[in-house]
Amino acid sequence: MSDSHAPVLHQEVIDGLAIRPDGNYVDGTYGRGGHARSILAALGDRGRLIVMDRDPQAIADARELFGADRRVTIIHDDYANLQAQVAELDLLEEIDGILLDLGVSSPQLDDARRGFSFQHNGPLDMRMNPGSGQSAAAWLKQADEAEIAKVLWEFGEERFSRRIARKIVEVRASDAIEDTATLAKLISASVPRPKNNRHPATRSFQAIRIHINQELSQLQRLLDSVIGILRIGGRLLVISFHSLEDRLVKRFFKTHSTRAKLPRGLPLRDSELDSVIPLKLVGKAIMAGAGELSTNPRARSAVLRIAERAA
Repeated sequence: MSDSHAPVLHQEVIDGLAIRPDGNYVDGTYGRGGHARSILAALGDRGRLIVMDRDPQAIADARELFGADRRVTIIHDDYANLQAQVAELDLLEEIDGILLDLGVSSPQLDDARRGFSFQHNGPLDMRMNPGSGQSAAAWLKQADEAEIAKVLWEFGEERFSRRIARKIVEVRASDAIEDTATLAKLISASVPRPKNNRHPATRSFQAIRIHINQELSQLQRLLDSVIGILRIGGRLLVISFHSLEDRLVKRFFKTHSTRAKLPRGLPLRDSELDSVIPLKLVGKAIMAGAGELSTNPRARSAVLRIAERAA
């Protein structure tokens, strides 16, 4: 496996899962199986690994690699639907560990035909599952200026969102915006060159991708269901690459690992207080060290957070 496709924070993930040989584990974002291989290697004959991905190419890779292993269940679906999938397997509250490695994978970025990157020209698609939903090109063709600006601001924190949205609407009136080079060039012509030499289209491409794939709402769906999926002592590990993703995870972990504050002086007995705190944090947020950063630049913005079901 090349460094560009190496799984981020790999050893930290394996350590954080605290894998039991007979346990049940979920890799909800299979990608190309970097983490899944090591999880499976730590499992015994009675262990079980569920791998999920909404990208059909990732699922094809999983079937080629693990299809003959009776310990592995391969599911083509979004991790947001994990609760329903685990219920089908009769494993609710029997899962020992769930891993989510969020965002776009290296193979997706490297394939110009997927439309995730402006580094190489390709069709403006951006769907993690090309067989489902609306492509980025289709959305940009019909969305109004206010909606485009809102997406660029909320999901990309792009301070020139209104200017870019205005330019998109202006250009599409006479020319189709159907490939990554056209969109990237349009954005570059709309905004000042960033002082940090980052491509002017970086934030906009990220925002459009997050919107097209409903990434934040899908993450929230998983978080809202996870306590009913894990067994007591089971762990959720989330690697995020974007501040909005990390904020959702951090807020969820904090909310469910601390007792709600009550106004002072309420006439309540201890027995009347809700004492159930469903999660406990496992260590602090983990970032990549210098060694990993030197060989895997994708790890630069990665943040790993771990929580364990406590009740």
